[in-house]
Amino acid sequence: MSQLKIKSGKNELRLKKSKTLVGLRTREESAEGKDYIQAEMHSNLGGFRVVSLEKGDEDIDQKLDEIREREEVEVGTHVYYAEGSDKPLVATGEIYITFAELASESEQQIVLEEYKLELVERRSPNFIVARVTAGSPNPIKVGHLLQQISMVKTAEPDLDTLLDEYEFREPTDDLVSQQWHLRNRGRVPGSNYRLRYGADAKVYDAWQRLDGMGSDNVTIAVIDNGFDVNHPDLRTKIYRPYDLWRQSSSMSMGDPRFTHGTPCASVALAVSNGRGIVGVAPAARFMPLHGTSFSNRATEQMFDYCLENGADIISCSWGTTDPRFSLGPVKEQAIERAARRGRGGKGCIILFAAGNDDLDYLNFYAAHPDVIAVGATTSQDRHASYSNRGRELDVCAPSNGDWPILAARASWEPGLSWETGAYRYYRDGRDRGPYYKHFGGTSSSTPLVAGVCALMLSANPDLTAREVKQILRSTADKVGSSSEYRNGHSVRYGYGRVNADKAVAEALRRRDRDQPPPSPAPKPVEDKVSSGDGMFRFEVEEQEADGWGVQVGAFGNYGNVMVQVEKLKRQFQQPVIVKITERGGNTLYRIVVGSFPNYEQARHLNERIKAELGISSFPVDLSKMG
Repeated sequence: MSQLKIKSGKNELRLKKSKTLVGLRTREESAEGKDYIQAEMHSNLGGFRVVSLEKGDEDIDQKLDEIREREEVEVGTHVYYAEGSDKPLVATGEIYITFAELASESEQQIVLEEYKLELVERRSPNFIVARVTAGSPNPIKVGHLLQQISMVKTAEPDLDTLLDEYEFREPTDDLVSQQWHLRNRGRVPGSNYRLRYGADAKVYDAWQRLDGMGSDNVTIAVIDNGFDVNHPDLRTKIYRPYDLWRQSSSMSMGDPRFTHGTPCASVALAVSNGRGIVGVAPAARFMPLHGTSFSNRATEQMFDYCLENGADIISCSWGTTDPRFSLGPVKEQAIERAARRGRGGKGCIILFAAGNDDLDYLNFYAAHPDVIAVGATTSQDRHASYSNRGRELDVCAPSNGDWPILAARASWEPGLSWETGAYRYYRDGRDRGPYYKHFGGTSSSTPLVAGVCALMLSANPDLTAREVKQILRSTADKVGSSSEYRNGHSVRYGYGRVNADKAVAEALRRRDRDQPPPSPAPKPVEDKVSSGDGMFRFEVEEQEADGWGVQVGAFGNYGNVMVQVEKLKRQFQQPVIVKITERGGNTLYRIVVGSFPNYEQARHLNERIKAELGISSFPVDLSKMG
């Protein structure tokens, strides 16, 4: 029978026998080197070595029968695959059987004898664990046959298969290799342009440290104009969008004058979906706010909307350096309100671009003390000449200046004709598809840092806005000439080029540091009490002879009993029971840890005790300790 149907957990599996793999339990350490084995595929699956067999004329049943006759082979078993799965599956040999309620033990024994099964464990009057013997059929076949018996409610062979290891896997989006700002390997594939190796934001390293690409519980608000909410890298992430100009949750799209918000948002959070590009924090939620304005009322509304609707981070790649339009107190207070009251009092993290005017002062919004002001560096780790300079600059981040950033493009951005349009969107004129374009400026570096902030909050959601700003400053890499820095700060680079990996590492360190310390353990009992000396505080109550516990030993010395009770209670945080028995004029003290209503709970504690103490403990029925 090459295909069987059996119950497994809450599901029913259809199993097909492998034509090349078998499981072997051998008397030697390795099954390799035998003339019938092609390769060892898994060293331990269900207690068996899974091996592939040398091809021959025989079918798998014949081959396995021959191998079972070999002296070094203790047990040989078939390997199966579940329908729709490519993972090998092996039966361990045990079968979990639930009988009908009226089936007596003698009737159950008849079933076991029928299939040459041995009883391993009885967990209740109707639930047992049995094991196949040399005279039994294959355990999967036995399980299948048992399920046909009216006396048996369920018969589940114990199965083992490979589990997935949830480690970080790098994004596979097809343009990600060209996103040098995430990881700079010194060149752009398909281009002869040389970059500076390592001149990037260390985003890949941060993903590795997080073992993932951030949390979907973090929301990045991008305030800008022109969001293509149907873009394949953005459409699945939209969260509480708002059009400030229309006072509507329906976003304005299609006006060729407004396209800037789409590439900005993508740098921060473009989804990792196997196509196109990926953002710094691709798991983060995207709150688009369309409609920038210098108006006091509109400024209040945009920041209050973010505060009231759960934005964690607010990225703004706009502003002004015109001295006629500096910020007044209403705008300053609107920014301050979000920065102080957002996130339940921890503060929204607000970022503004320094500006692209090649000036010695920043965008007035970026100079606000509660804002993280972001400048730009190039792929050569140099100051981007357009990036404004000033003492309020916090950090810089990779952007254009020599080789640009790859970002999303709004579908209505003009020039889509391939005869005239490709060169317009890609510096080298090489077409990368209709959804993307080359991008740059502090407009690009700012959402990049916003994405880094999202990774930091993924690592430690309890960070305040002030802490995030301080961490970004303290972990930034000093780029450019060291002579430019005064007290760690440069007017061109701020505190340095942002380093996502170091920032995430510091966020994790603070998370672990701020965990409440464990309650101090009581002082261990002095060794002198092993003789019975010492002082003990007793908390004695009678224990009913009911339930399950774990017996850890039996002692004849009262002092040893006190030492063990104290240690066990402290280590396992369970009640400790002492059964006192008189035998031939001697007193025996049996020590049991825990008092549980069922066997399963006692079994779990027994496994822990064995692992931590290395002793031969075992579950015990308290009702039978008399």
